[in-house]
This record gives sequence, structure tokens and C-alpha cells, in this order.
Amino acid sequence: MGHKPLTGSGEDPRVAELRTAVSRLRRELAGLRIDFPDRPIAEDELAALAAMAVGGMPEIPRMRRSLLLIAGAIGSVSAVAAALREVRNAVDLFGEPPRG
Repeated sequence: MGHKPLTGSGEDPRVAELRTAVSRLRRELAGLRIDFPDRPIAEDELAALAAMAVGGMPEIPRMRRSLLLIAGAIGSVSAVAAALREVRNAVDLFGEPPRG
């Protein structure tokens, strides 16, 4: 896909974007005063995405599964919609998993 490492850091910019987006959504979710039944699922899957980003090259199918679980768990909590969109955009940077 032509993504080059960041100058000097050697890090894939997609991974950096994913880490930033996941961090923001985690902060916003933590700041919510409302409770919803599937919040632990969203938090667990965000932790999984964060771990994948730290690992360097996330598994695309696993990232997409996490994204779906997070979106389903958060539902229509509009307070975090923009941050969720950023996570989706960051996951989309990795493209589709190879079909085989």
C-alpha cells in the first residue's frame, strides 16, 4: 500500500494512527458518566486494539472483529461517536485482509 515508516522512528504511520485513535476513544469512554451494559466489552476490545498497536503489525481480521464489537457495544452513545469514527478510519488504513 505504499506506507513508509515515519522518519527516524521506523514506525508504520498506520500503527501510530491506530494507537492515537484507540487512546482517544479509551479516554473519552472513561470520561463518560453514563453506564451501558456492554461497556466492559468495549473496554476489553479497546485494550486488545491497543496491545496490537504496541505489537507493531496488527492482524487485520482481529482488528476488524474488535472494531465491530466496540461499535456494537457502544451502540448509539453519541458522546464518543467522533472518537469511534477515528478508530474505524485508523483500522481502515490497513486495508482489507487477504482472501484465501
